[in-house]
Amino acid sequence: MWNSSSDFFAMGGYALYVWSSFGVSALVLLIEPLTVRARHQAVLKRLQRESLAEQLDLEVAK
Repeated sequence: MWNSSSDFFAMGGYALYVWSSFGVSALVLLIEPLTVRARHQAVLKRLQRESLAEQLDLEVAK
C-alpha cells in the first residue's frame, strides 16, 4: 500500500481531506459528551427551580 510513512501521511494526495476529517470526527466525539452533560445539569437545575416554585405556591395558597 504505502512505501514509507510519508506516503502514509500524504494519503495519495488527499491528506488534507483525510486528516481534517479525522480531526473533526475526534473533536465531535470529545465535545458531544461535554455538551450532553451541560444540558443534563441545566435541565436538573431548571426542574429543581420549578419544584421549589411549586412548593412555595402551595405554601402561599394555604
